[in-house]
Amino acid sequence: MKERNLGPSGLRVSVVGLGCNNFGAKLDLEGSRKVIHKALDAGITLFDTADMYGGRGGSETIIGEVLGTRRKDIVLATKFGWEMDDVGRMRGASRRYIMSAVEASLKRLKTDWIDLYQYHKPDPLTPLEETLATLDDLVRQGKVRYVGCSNMPAWQVAKSQEIARARNTTTFISCQDEYSLVVRNVVEPQLAAAMEHYGLGLLPFFPLASGLLSGKYSRNNMPADGRLSQAQRWADKYLSEGNWTKVEKLGAFASARGHTLLELAFSWLASKAPVTSVIAGATTPAQVEANVQAANWELTAEDMAEVDKITGA
Repeated sequence: MKERNLGPSGLRVSVVGLGCNNFGAKLDLEGSRKVIHKALDAGITLFDTADMYGGRGGSETIIGEVLGTRRKDIVLATKFGWEMDDVGRMRGASRRYIMSAVEASLKRLKTDWIDLYQYHKPDPLTPLEETLATLDDLVRQGKVRYVGCSNMPAWQVAKSQEIARARNTTTFISCQDEYSLVVRNVVEPQLAAAMEHYGLGLLPFFPLASGLLSGKYSRNNMPADGRLSQAQRWADKYLSEGNWTKVEKLGAFASARGHTLLELAFSWLASKAPVTSVIAGATTPAQVEANVQAANWELTAEDMAEVDKITGA
């Protein structure tokens, strides 16, 4: 497994990361254990979770239970900020909340430190100065090694970096946002430009667009056990005429070069300049293995240009 530095830091992570959102949701403890062990065996070092994954705390709890002594072998990333209760008190990015959220995550994960602590979504009620100062305190205390952001618009990423630079405090090293062959507008062009300017690494999530780019879906074949068949909100988001056309052309492009659509989806992301590690969830060890192998296609500049034409970039 290849590794890269995450953004401007010395933190090394595997090119394919493990998204842990299925733990505690689709997978129980034993199912999660199989996926985690396979990821470790396959050389995946970046494990990405969040406090709200798996039914609010479920994913972190399972990871803490399974890792044991292997904790030291991985880069453990989690997030804070999303709602952790039904009344709206346990959320956001205030100093008061972050200080309690990090302690809860450390306890569930059974660890003394978090390698990458990510601001999960912007909190309009809390000044960025307060959030950034609190994250800096956590780094100085040794509870957090690095910090990143997620779902943050380009202007806010830039503002955060400038605030931290002016105060000589900890800056973000990464952004985690949706990015795939069929969803490019979240990152391109503004966020990509901001990341390039500040040297930030990108951790793309939903690399397969909820399975649309996995190769198992077609206009005439919608597997009943797939996310796009079971969840209407994902079907409404991804199953458009334009996306079907792109998927068919991308599949033909990959096949003509002896590869699969899955390999194209992962390898294209791995070839994009800001991408450090592709965050991919899995529900079986076989999916982990497929994801790892899928990132090995080295696309040429001509390949990338042709993909741009197909996807309308």
